[in-house]
Amino acid sequence: MPSTPKRSCQLVSLMVVLGSAIAVLTAVATTNLSGCSAHFEQRNMPAALRRGYNTAFFDRHARPYRAQASIHIAHAVQHDYLLLTPLADHARVDAESDARYLSDFENPPRIGPEMMTFGPHTGQAAWRVYQAIDWTHEHHDQTYDILADAGIPWPEKARATRDSVEWYLERLRGTARSPAPLDVTMRRAGTMMKPYFTLFRNQYPRSSTFFFFAHWWHPVIYEAMMIAGNDLEQDEAVAVTHATSNQVLRDRPQRMLLSRELMPRYARMSPESANIFDNLHMLHGIVYDILAYEGWSIDDKRAELYRVVDAMSEKPGDRELVRRFPEPFPTMDPRCYEPWMRGMDGEMSRIMREMLEEMWPMMSPDGSREVPAAVAEQARLKLTPGQQPGEHPGSFHDALMRIVPNMKMAPESMRPGAGDAHMTKMMLEGWRSRTANMPSVPGISMAEDPKLAGPACGGSASIDGTSGDVAKGETR
Repeated sequence: MPSTPKRSCQLVSLMVVLGSAIAVLTAVATTNLSGCSAHFEQRNMPAALRRGYNTAFFDRHARPYRAQASIHIAHAVQHDYLLLTPLADHARVDAESDARYLSDFENPPRIGPEMMTFGPHTGQAAWRVYQAIDWTHEHHDQTYDILADAGIPWPEKARATRDSVEWYLERLRGTARSPAPLDVTMRRAGTMMKPYFTLFRNQYPRSSTFFFFAHWWHPVIYEAMMIAGNDLEQDEAVAVTHATSNQVLRDRPQRMLLSRELMPRYARMSPESANIFDNLHMLHGIVYDILAYEGWSIDDKRAELYRVVDAMSEKPGDRELVRRFPEPFPTMDPRCYEPWMRGMDGEMSRIMREMLEEMWPMMSPDGSREVPAAVAEQARLKLTPGQQPGEHPGSFHDALMRIVPNMKMAPESMRPGAGDAHMTKMMLEGWRSRTANMPSVPGISMAEDPKLAGPACGGSASIDGTSGDVAKGETR
């Protein structure tokens, strides 16, 4: 890691001791110190929900807990790699960072960090990004603890999770991630035609796929507990699922896998929590794209980062949408790394394709509604990690401007911190039209501890080896 910034000036945080507390000074305006941007923000964080289950995941599943801690370190480190090193060094930085992440995953720390510990420069530049990430990682810890604590009867798990979700959403409004499906929040964020979109996955493919691995790991650990229940079967299911990590790291997913794909039972029990995690994981990728982009100052990047944080936070009506998503693999077994998990085709790429279809009539030079084959092909290439044959350089926006130079764009929407309200409106209307007849995802019965059966790999059987009773919410 570089020790001093190369693409940004040193940012200053002033701290004063008030009695026994440390308070961070807030400035309502940005000051200029010797040509450097000095940015001040109040750095408050709510207290975690204190319950008897706190630390249950740490106590019961120590090795997976430590693996999660290493993943969170990787997220923190990646921010500063991108902020402090030039894009021209992407190949070296990508190899260096990936090697570090693999080493940390193999030899993980004892306890999880906050983002500032391993990515301090980005935290000084854009504190609210870390506030959103750390607070959602706290929700990760809480919900792992709830499932891991055998002292909470299985029928009480859903209620305890609801309490955790409510605490998460109410204590940090505007910064907590939305409980609405990613289909909605991605349309609100409106990043697809921004000048930075896809830079991280295209220029840093190994680091990008490490995080695709990480976003496989998180949900399958939840689902391992969901198929096993409170008894010792949980220890077996979690251990076997975590042991699959080596296989996945050798053949990494080529896309961000969503909760609905990898933890369908948990998503039925708590769609709010499942959607919150998808919205966090997508935020990670967008933040990395913005930090990698060299066309903006740090103040510009902060403005865009905060616009995205706000767009993907809870809005009125979001809680009414929490069960509006498809269930592509309702009987998946988290202990199995299936072929459908590996490629770039899946729920995430489907959402992106739909957004492009909804945007194209407003961008098309001739007013056509159908996305041209060349545009669709560039989208496919740009959503694939690394540089592919036939792919145009730069971001997705750069690639489209190469093949459709007279594409219609609202100039103000390209500015940092600005969105395209009309485009967002059209995309959300498109989503509502697509999902008008979609049934809401049903709940799952938590009446009895589930019975764990042998792995049902191949995607054709349910966990207990029957025609799908567990996936329908029944337990044995």
